[in-house]
Amino acid sequence: MLVDTHCHLHLLERPPEEVVAEARAEGVGHLVDVGVDLASSRLAAANAARLANVSATAGVHPHDAVTLDDRVLGELRALLADERVVAVGETGLDYYRDRSPRPVQRAAFAAHVRLARELDKALVVHNREAFADVLAVLDGEGAPARVVFHCFTGDERAAARVVEAGWFVSFAGTVTFRNAPEQRAACASVPLDQLVLETDSPFLSPHPYRGRPNHPARVAVTAATVAAVHGVPVEEVADRTTGSAARAFRLRLAAG
Repeated sequence: MLVDTHCHLHLLERPPEEVVAEARAEGVGHLVDVGVDLASSRLAAANAARLANVSATAGVHPHDAVTLDDRVLGELRALLADERVVAVGETGLDYYRDRSPRPVQRAAFAAHVRLARELDKALVVHNREAFADVLAVLDGEGAPARVVFHCFTGDERAAARVVEAGWFVSFAGTVTFRNAPEQRAACASVPLDQLVLETDSPFLSPHPYRGRPNHPARVAVTAATVAAVHGVPVEEVADRTTGSAARAFRLRLAAG
C-alpha cells in the first residue's frame, strides 16, 4: 500500500469519492487532504469525517499569511481537536512568490509551529527559497516532534539537515522530472524510514504526465522513481514509506 501524504481534494475537478476510489485501485490506500486556508481546512476535515482512508490537515498557506488572525487561529485549533485532522499546515515560508510580506509570513509560520507543538500534531512545512529562515523559525519556536518538509526540492545538504533533525522529507512528482537530477541525488540520501510520498494534487504531475492535472493515484509513479534512485524494489518503497507516513501523521491505516 502507498500513502499520498499531501493532496488538495478541494482543487480537483472530480468528486472526492471518485478520486479516493481511483487511488485505491492503483494501490494508494490512504490520502492526507491538505488545507491551505480556513475554508479548505474545513472541507478537508469534512472529507476525513465522511470518507474512509482519508485524513486531513488544517492551516494557512504562506501566500495567505495576512489572513491569519486570532479568530482564524482559534477555528483552526477547533478543527485540529478532531483526531482525523492529523497535522497543522500547510504552513511555512514562500520567498519565491512573496504573496504575503515576509515578516507576516514568519509570524504566521511561528504561530503554526506553536499550535502543532501545543496540540502534539505533525507540522506540514512549505519551503520555497526560504530554507534558512524556515530553520530559524523552527529552532526559535521549538519544533514539534513531527515535522514534514512537503514537496522537498532542496539539495543533498538541505536534505541532510532535515534528516539530522529527525524530521521527514516528502517527495512529489518533481523528483521524476528529467531536469531534476539534484532532487534525485537528494532523494537517494534520505533514508526510506524518513521519506514520505505525495502528489500535491492537482499540481506537479510526475513524468510522463507533466503539465496535466495531477491526482493521488499518480503517487505510484513517484514511488517507482524513488525505488530506482534507492536501488530497491518498489514494494520495499511502498512498505517503508507507508510506515514513515504512519509515524509522521499517526495514521490508522487499514490493511490491504
